[in-house]
Amino acid sequence: MPTLICDCNQTMPLQPQTLGAALNENLTLHSALCRREAGAFQKAVQSGDDVVVACTQEKRLFAEVGQQTEGTTSVVKFVNIRETGGWSKDAVSASPKIAALLAAAHLPDAEPVATVTYKSTGRLLIVGALDQAEQVAVLVADTLDVTIFAQGVSSQAQFGFPGQERKYPVISGAGLTLKGWLGAFEAKWEKSNPIDLDLCTRCNACVAVCPEGAIDLSYHIDSKKCTSHRDCVAACKVAGAIDFGREAQAVTEAFDLVLDLGAQPLIALHAPPQGYFALNASAGLVSPGLLATVVKLRDLVGEFEKPRFFAYKQKLCAHSRNETIGCNACVDICSAGAVSSEKERQQIKVNPNLCIGCGACTTVCPTGALTYAYPRTSEQGVRLKTMLTTYAKAGGTHATLLFHSQGSGQQAVDALGRAARLQKTVQGVPANMIPQPLWHTASLGIDVWLSAIAFGASQIAVLVTDEEAPAYLEGLSEQMAVAQAVLNGLGYAGVYFHLVRAPMLEGAQGLASLDASLQKLARNQVVVPAAAARFAVAQEKRSTLDMALDHLMAHAPAALPEAIELPRQGSPFGSLIVNADTCTLCLSCVSACPASALQDNPERPQLKFIEKNCVQCGLCATTCPEDAITLQPRLLLTPQRKEARVLNETQPYQCIRCSKPFGTLKAIESMLGKLAGHAMFQGAAADRLKMCSDCRVIDIYSADNELKITDIR
Repeated sequence: MPTLICDCNQTMPLQPQTLGAALNENLTLHSALCRREAGAFQKAVQSGDDVVVACTQEKRLFAEVGQQTEGTTSVVKFVNIRETGGWSKDAVSASPKIAALLAAAHLPDAEPVATVTYKSTGRLLIVGALDQAEQVAVLVADTLDVTIFAQGVSSQAQFGFPGQERKYPVISGAGLTLKGWLGAFEAKWEKSNPIDLDLCTRCNACVAVCPEGAIDLSYHIDSKKCTSHRDCVAACKVAGAIDFGREAQAVTEAFDLVLDLGAQPLIALHAPPQGYFALNASAGLVSPGLLATVVKLRDLVGEFEKPRFFAYKQKLCAHSRNETIGCNACVDICSAGAVSSEKERQQIKVNPNLCIGCGACTTVCPTGALTYAYPRTSEQGVRLKTMLTTYAKAGGTHATLLFHSQGSGQQAVDALGRAARLQKTVQGVPANMIPQPLWHTASLGIDVWLSAIAFGASQIAVLVTDEEAPAYLEGLSEQMAVAQAVLNGLGYAGVYFHLVRAPMLEGAQGLASLDASLQKLARNQVVVPAAAARFAVAQEKRSTLDMALDHLMAHAPAALPEAIELPRQGSPFGSLIVNADTCTLCLSCVSACPASALQDNPERPQLKFIEKNCVQCGLCATTCPEDAITLQPRLLLTPQRKEARVLNETQPYQCIRCSKPFGTLKAIESMLGKLAGHAMFQGAAADRLKMCSDCRVIDIYSADNELKITDIR
């Protein structure tokens, strides 16, 4: 796969020999690849091999040149080495990072996955003050089918709005609710307005005669102001649009798009459904973000697709058993409202139409029941391993991976690189910091982070902006605390995981603050494994964690302790503490455990436990009728972690008639104590509680004083 590198006007200290050695390729440094040296690009795209162009600024121009070149068969990929590395104060040392970025660009694209389809015919519902809604409607009515849900008239109503001409259907009512997504929104409200807007001629007679001013130009009667003079009814005698005796009706209508200009958003989610837009339009057409939203709305007619970002394996899920909730991490963290509980079916449900692909649910899932599908975790592992291997081969040390979003995060990194090129006060992205864009920063978690450390990374930094929901930041922080505790417990000194918050400040001051944070991280020195791992990241989360932990333990810089205490929040590892005094060995916890960590012994009354399998979901503790189980977050490092051990055992209780064991001593004694005063269990009946099921039946039928069903005539 040919690699074309270009340094326009010699703004980057590129070293083609060093880069070529790391990539096993002879590289030529171009200075005007998109201009006078375009022939080199044309020759490359005629080769039939995939071509990597180290320039993203002129992607459009290169695409045009490729289309105009005869015999073009190559797939062209673009990678940014300028803002991410070449434009920094220590760019002379950035060759290993640039080689890593080029190597990653050579990797194949992610495998395609199933898609989610949206179909929109352009039915737009605008909710808000009638005058503001009409101003926006003018901008989209030529493309979209507009309906307005009027919520009064704004206090800043401009001349001419609302208009007298009935250009758009106008509806009103109380209790408006909304659910759905692009192409499938469902609006429900109660039609309680005494004025029938379909019959209303907008003559304004009712507005003029109302003594309380309860009717505005949206033609909705404010019941709080109305004192039942009914002058409006008399004024509307011809049209007959006003009827205070009309019963309220529940109305439901379907829409493809919703523009919410109301004071309170109908959908108050950090990540609202696609096709729903909410903003403050109090300033009219100059309201911030309004025109950009109008452009988006005009484009949302037709059929659209997005990847199905997640994969779910119900058999691994620790959400519920027997309608008892255990792990609820994915439901709690989802900012799009896409994940819901189906405890009666022992599973969670992800609505693919609402899912935005943030991957936070997969990050906090302790079992790997939810996995990120596009790109797959295994594909991300290949990318990270390739970059870190190439970085080390090119002579790089102390690599820090900087994960950031493809949106605001990428903009921050690019702005930092440009500022470093223009300003003396900004250093730019450090030479040992490798930026890696993600669809969303919450899509990678502890399994990939620890694997990256095993592959040779010194630190993991996640750059977050206002794109991330507060729940995501909390989830990432908890996962980092667990990963940090694991490494420190293994003897690796230092801080390895960092949540870098992009400053809210704009301009040079904000960039200077971000630059200072990254420069501080670049100087951080930590202990890393003596050798880089060679395993491949698996799609199964627990398998990847096991391989990463095995490598980190094998190369630990100090003697290993027996166990590492972990934070209570977010820990996917741990043990159980069973109170032997209260546990009756009813074994309800065994049937509730989704990970087969708890097991029974068919031969003896024992509760056995395999710590390696425990995901700390808490189902056992919630299910236990005696409250005898306590979770203990920790990572056991001895071989016993993979072995079954006995948490509690007791003597079997033997049938008083045939001596066959049929229960535990504690369980039978507990039952006898609870039923001792019950009238149904006295005398011989009490003794039958001490018998096995067979002897109980025999004793009833052999007793002379017992009434049998056959004796009833």
